[in-house]
Amino acid sequence: MCGIAGIVRWTGQPVHEQEIRGMCDLMVHRGPDDDGIFVTDGVGLGMRRLSIIGLDTGRQPIPNEDRSVWVVFNGEIYNYAELRHDLEARGHVFRTSTDTECLVHLYEDHGEHLVDHLRGMFAFAIWDIRRQQLLLGRDRLGIKPLYYAEHAGELVFASEIKPLLQSGALTRSLDWASVGHLLTFLATPSSRSIVAGINKLEPGRTAVAVAGEPLRISRYWNVRFEPDETSTEDQLVERLRELLDESVATHRVADVPIGAFLSGGVDSSAVVATLVKQQPERVKTFSIGFEESRYDELQYARDVAARVGSEHYDLVVRPDVVRIVEDLTWYLDEPFGDTSAIPTYMVSKLAAEHVKVVLTGDGGDEVFAGYDRYLVEARERTFDQVPKPLRLLAGSVGAALPDGTTGKRFLQHLALDGARRYLDASMLFRAGELRRLLTADAYHEVSRHNFCAGAFACLDDGKDWLSSAQYFDLNAYLPQDVLTKVDRMTMAHSVEARPPLLDHRLVEFAATIPPRLRLRDGTTKYLFKKALRGRLPDHIIDRKKQGFAVPLAKWIREDLWTFAHDVLLSPSAARRGVFNLSYIEHLLQLHNRGRDLDLQLWTILSIELWCRRFMDHPQPSVMQAPSRAAVHAPLAANF
Repeated sequence: MCGIAGIVRWTGQPVHEQEIRGMCDLMVHRGPDDDGIFVTDGVGLGMRRLSIIGLDTGRQPIPNEDRSVWVVFNGEIYNYAELRHDLEARGHVFRTSTDTECLVHLYEDHGEHLVDHLRGMFAFAIWDIRRQQLLLGRDRLGIKPLYYAEHAGELVFASEIKPLLQSGALTRSLDWASVGHLLTFLATPSSRSIVAGINKLEPGRTAVAVAGEPLRISRYWNVRFEPDETSTEDQLVERLRELLDESVATHRVADVPIGAFLSGGVDSSAVVATLVKQQPERVKTFSIGFEESRYDELQYARDVAARVGSEHYDLVVRPDVVRIVEDLTWYLDEPFGDTSAIPTYMVSKLAAEHVKVVLTGDGGDEVFAGYDRYLVEARERTFDQVPKPLRLLAGSVGAALPDGTTGKRFLQHLALDGARRYLDASMLFRAGELRRLLTADAYHEVSRHNFCAGAFACLDDGKDWLSSAQYFDLNAYLPQDVLTKVDRMTMAHSVEARPPLLDHRLVEFAATIPPRLRLRDGTTKYLFKKALRGRLPDHIIDRKKQGFAVPLAKWIREDLWTFAHDVLLSPSAARRGVFNLSYIEHLLQLHNRGRDLDLQLWTILSIELWCRRFMDHPQPSVMQAPSRAAVHAPLAANF
């Protein structure tokens, strides 16, 4: 696990070691154990390493035998032992015991198609000296991040945005399509970032860069929902159990201790129960809770820990919210609207006191149809029986009602069809609200971009409605939100998170489960839950989904009120010209009077704080990370 960075100057101008080192220094949290740099004519590669596999010999960048191919790599290749055996049989010579070295030898044999042989989570860059070619690659589901930018004859890349800003190659300005997407869906798009000119390599893609040619991006993997109507329900259950066991076993590969996050929900509990069964050492599990009972799941986590016999650590927290908000701005790397980043940050801090690697339950809802919104959409599909002219009339009535009027959003929602209705349910600010929220100039910029087009493309693809919704969530919500949050918040504390439920073989199998066995009679994850009977207590399997939420609405009315008010209505926010401050003041007052607008206010706050930290200073050197001592200050825990 590492943070990687690099520069390729096609003009042949030199890349200096201090440039790469400066980029890597901004990611020390991603790799506090080691660093490494390779510089040659017009090219520099660098990394910060968190040592997990091949502790003594895995220093990067790593070359092939004749040093004509070099790699920097972030992630883990779980099948590296098998790959190594095959590569050595074909005559390749290894110098290290790390999984990273497999990449250069696979590249020698398969070129950019090396990704087809990898099982794991990864983002990498390979420089081929002979071909003068850079290959970038990212894992199938988007677990590990990779940003890049092209400017004035050079290409720069890194695991985070901060090193690209440090490189000085770009003028820092907002990407308005990403602003609109963020205010609509809580996160920036899969292919763009909040900074104009900085892009993300999307999941399941490779990119080949050669001088004088456009960057060639290819998609090498995509999940296909093709129901298996020949296998019986029991056969599918048995195959699912086998794949779950195998995936957890592969995700245990490490030369350091492994623990697990345990929320008490079905997904993390399934991973923990499977891990405990396989691992001879007692498994450490980690949970956090809050004083407010509606946000606290600790009792369920403790029940599971007692049932499976894990060494459980948990903590009831009331964090210093203002300080955490400032820290999150640095580590999230982009503005981010999902408030579950806060508990993820806190549980990662707790885990960091005990382990370097945690297994998580991330991906279970997308893969096995676990979200309540699937049940909602199943019910709301009855709206389609209402004649469309009547629904459109209801939508017009709703649009004419004043903001905050009971039923306004429902009437507008009723007017929509299928895919647009499903998407509408997850929107933060709709178009009319964006017009009031943004200044006239900012709204003009945002409205020039159709930032919902990609989402509609995912949903309008001819599959059954549940498969379409899951396909959207796997390709959009999962990488943009869930995996971004987990990567940034665990890496903030130098902890590696591994999601066994996102092993691509397990995902491919889950896509063959017929829709009626994913969502059945009002039960989400029907087949997955059936596979867990006997492994987990029934009350854990059958309890209502809670989610990883925080009492942010209360915090904004109390601890964060003065801070949020001062930041959002500040002179610097007014000068920035993005938000209509009178409308923000209206939202603050509505929230203070009892209407929960915490997600809206948090998202706006994240944008303003990010702009202050990364856009307002002309010199990148003023960007200072939170104190490592503060980040790793010990927490009290119960076990």
